[in-house]
Amino acid sequence: MVMQIRCLVPHLPCKNPVPSFFFPTQSRREGLLGSHIRTRRRCLGSKGLAIRAGSSPYTKGPSRGASGSSRAHRTSQTAASPLKPLSNELVSTVAGAGALLAATFVVWKLVERLVVPSKTKQPSTSDDKASSSGVRWSFAPGTNLPSAVSAKIERQSMEKLNEFVKELRTFGSIDMSGRNFGDEGLFFLAESLGFNQTAEEVDFSANGITADGLKAFDGVLQTNNVLKTLNLSGNAFGDEGAKCLAEIMKENNGIQKLQLNSTNLGDEGARAIAEMLKKNSSLRVIELNNNMIEYSGFTGLAEALLENNSIRSIYLNGNYGGALGAAALAKGIEGNKSLRELHLHGNNIGNEGVRTLMLGLAVHKGKITSIDIGSNEIGPKGAFHVAEYIKKTRSLLWLNFYMNDIGDEGAERIAEALKQNRTITTIDLGGNNIHSKGASDIAQVLKDNSVLTTLELSYNPIGADGVKALCDVLKFHGKVETLRLGWCKIGAKGAEHIADLLKYNMTISTLDLRANGLGDDGAVCLARSLKVVNEALTSLDLGFNEIRDTGAFALAQALKSNEDLTLTSLNLASNFLTKYGQVALTEAKDHIFEMYEGKEVNIFF
Repeated sequence: MVMQIRCLVPHLPCKNPVPSFFFPTQSRREGLLGSHIRTRRRCLGSKGLAIRAGSSPYTKGPSRGASGSSRAHRTSQTAASPLKPLSNELVSTVAGAGALLAATFVVWKLVERLVVPSKTKQPSTSDDKASSSGVRWSFAPGTNLPSAVSAKIERQSMEKLNEFVKELRTFGSIDMSGRNFGDEGLFFLAESLGFNQTAEEVDFSANGITADGLKAFDGVLQTNNVLKTLNLSGNAFGDEGAKCLAEIMKENNGIQKLQLNSTNLGDEGARAIAEMLKKNSSLRVIELNNNMIEYSGFTGLAEALLENNSIRSIYLNGNYGGALGAAALAKGIEGNKSLRELHLHGNNIGNEGVRTLMLGLAVHKGKITSIDIGSNEIGPKGAFHVAEYIKKTRSLLWLNFYMNDIGDEGAERIAEALKQNRTITTIDLGGNNIHSKGASDIAQVLKDNSVLTTLELSYNPIGADGVKALCDVLKFHGKVETLRLGWCKIGAKGAEHIADLLKYNMTISTLDLRANGLGDDGAVCLARSLKVVNEALTSLDLGFNEIRDTGAFALAQALKSNEDLTLTSLNLASNFLTKYGQVALTEAKDHIFEMYEGKEVNIFF
């Protein structure tokens, strides 16, 4: 049965009408309102509320008791006839309690409007001023804040900047990277650098500094001779900022290392830096990685190398030099005597670019010690030119050939060159599509080469046969201390050769075998070799090898049983160990610490 509630609001239903005079005090006014509401509720309860049963939508006629309801309604209408309603009746089809609450709310609002006079507010200039000054509107993010909040934020920012100033005056090396203090903050901090006699290394990278902000260094860097390293990387000030900074650096005599990586520099900015290098005699290292420098910028830097006799290292990784840029740079290198390190990783110089570059390096009048030509789409033909340079150089110590595509043919040429070289200590041939044949050629070099200490062959599918060729030689030959064979598809069979190697080799201290599909079988093989005395191996990386608890148990037992173990780091991250395998390894670590005079093995899983 659906109940319909009808609320009849009479004009003056109370026997005690509200006095027409106004109560001046708040307490008396509230008393009047409360008295009137209670009176109204009594009137509504006795006369103004009648409940009537209507037709249910689920029945075919009037509901039971409909006639009684009609009589009650007529009676209530007759009783209320002396009083006239205010306007239309307020009808609400809600539950009984809801209707009573709604009626009370309406009556209270009516009484409030009748009894309580509204105050007429005179316009006040002081109020208007206060309201207008309370909130300042702006389209800038974070500025539509009350003045008190803005003042608090500003005060906190100044406190933080003052802390930075104290650091500049106290410590020799200051890292303020990623603080996002922007141009205004830099102007505040730059003043302290002008009188700095302590800080030698300052990192302002990733702080939202623009070209306008770099003007803060004007008059500061010219007089500061203590600061040696300035890092402004990750601030997108572009060519305009580079021009501004270059003009300032022309008169600086202290900074030796300037880092401008990822700053949106293009050819114009690079040429401005080049003009600065022609006049600056203090810079030793300039980093311009991950910018947008192309042939024109490379040409400008090459011209600077012909006049500069102090620069030692140039970093141009991740730019767009191409073959023409490499050729231009080679011309500058020919006439330079000071350059020691050249980093051209990821410039797409190709076979032709590396040819001209190696020719320039071959006639270089100085002593180049480090060359990075990784990720440059160099194939076997380019490897030939690199090999020719390797044969001639008497100063090169570090060569990065990572992520090119020299294949087995290129690996063979590099191996032949290494037989004649007695200076290179580190070579990275990772990611070059070298198979077992190329690995075997490189292994033969190690028989007679006692200089090479770091060999990187990761990301080459040399397989179990390739690793066997290496292990057979390294058992009793070579001086390799770091061997990286991650992602080489050696499998459990290759792990057997590695395990056999570790029983005899006395030079390898760092061994990387990540992602080779060793599984539990490979881990068990390595565990057997770890039980044997090995006085060299300190770091073993077995991450991403699908090793489960069985392999973990074997490794844990091996760690416990070897009193003379020199291993200090074991990485088993990203394998399939459960809590049981992890507990076994943790117990092994604790056992070593307690039983072997405080030795500690860091195990990662």
